[in-house]
Amino acid sequence: MSAAVDARQAGQRVEEVLERLAATGDREACAAAEELVRVLMDFYGAGLARVVERIGDARVGDAPLARLLDDELVASLLALHHLNPEDVHTRIARALDAAADPPELVGFDEDTGVLRLRPRTAGSGCGCPSTGAAAQQAVEDALACFAPEVTRVELEPAAAPQPALLQISTRPPAPAQVP
Repeated sequence: MSAAVDARQAGQRVEEVLERLAATGDREACAAAEELVRVLMDFYGAGLARVVERIGDARVGDAPLARLLDDELVASLLALHHLNPEDVHTRIARALDAAADPPELVGFDEDTGVLRLRPRTAGSGCGCPSTGAAAQQAVEDALACFAPEVTRVELEPAAAPQPALLQISTRPPAPAQVP
């Protein structure tokens, strides 16, 4: 079994290699490399389409399909080739559920790709900005795999906790004292 592959890192690596090749100035080599990437994408996309077709009779909750959709690498490949049978809202929910401290979904604008989230707790973690940034990056990474339609994540401030209700009442009358 090969080492785990991160879909976002693999895509960035392909871009870096193509940019390095383009920087050499060899247009023929650059065009051949881009064609190679397109041919491989078509090849793997056709293979994935066949896999989805073969298990397509299964419902999304059935074990074989559910196991495929739960895998970040497979889910990102299916999304890349527009083969994921789940709608974007289901995939967003799947990505958010994968987070250690899942944020609350405020809304998703399908036209702009902007996803608005709110932390569920105002004081989660140590309150450090780096912790919030790390949590946001983890959510964005999961979204890149499960729902690449999300182009930007906007975090709204967490709702302030409501103060505890303090009930004040009069004291019950003191028992009558007998002299």
